[in-house]
Amino acid sequence: MPIRAVLWDIDDTLFDYTGADAVGLARQLEVTGLAGRYGTPAQALARWREITERHWARFAAGEGTFQGQRQDRVREFLERPGMTADEADAWFDRYVEHYKSAWTVFPDVVPALDALAADYRHGVLSNSSTANQDPKLRDLGLRDRFEVLVCAVELGISKPEAGAFLAACEELGLAPGEVAYVGDQPEIDARGARDAGLMAVWIDRDGVRGPGPDGAHRIEGLDQLPLLLARDTRFGARSGIR
Repeated sequence: MPIRAVLWDIDDTLFDYTGADAVGLARQLEVTGLAGRYGTPAQALARWREITERHWARFAAGEGTFQGQRQDRVREFLERPGMTADEADAWFDRYVEHYKSAWTVFPDVVPALDALAADYRHGVLSNSSTANQDPKLRDLGLRDRFEVLVCAVELGISKPEAGAFLAACEELGLAPGEVAYVGDQPEIDARGARDAGLMAVWIDRDGVRGPGPDGAHRIEGLDQLPLLLARDTRFGARSGIR
């Protein structure tokens, strides 16, 4: 079955989320006098990301509110459980200003989208929310590239659950076998897409995380994607990219 559409993850696939998060947090810690509190910048970021992922997972599962999870992240990170909502909001808002100032797409994104535009439809499936991701894509100049934007918070189910991938395929009006999914996480993205019946493409830009799940196609840059799609889906040949 030929591939007719590509579904994309956003953070750390199209958008350099880790880079922007690192810059944003470092600047926030510097201006608030906390630069040395958490050890190295990498250690500070690791703690912030672990807290973020845990509280976001609770929110995505229906626990609490969007603003509440932001406030709880700040309280835990700063070890100030008694912070008022207004104090936590103010701290987070200043961090967001620094974070947004560092927003950028990876340099291989626009060339890849241009190369694929004539032959494939495009959509997005994200484990975030539409309120988060739609403005981000617009700010980055990418929103008009995608027919559909499907997000876990509104959907009520998250990757790697098959239902999330199938819902995005349904939005496109295509069978899973007609859709490729491109994401940076080998389990959440690649294994989840594979198990849902999509063509799974794992982008491993670091090139140091191993072979990935069986049956998933591993690439180290989006410049490899057009050839991968052509080899695997248009002519029926097995790709050499793994």
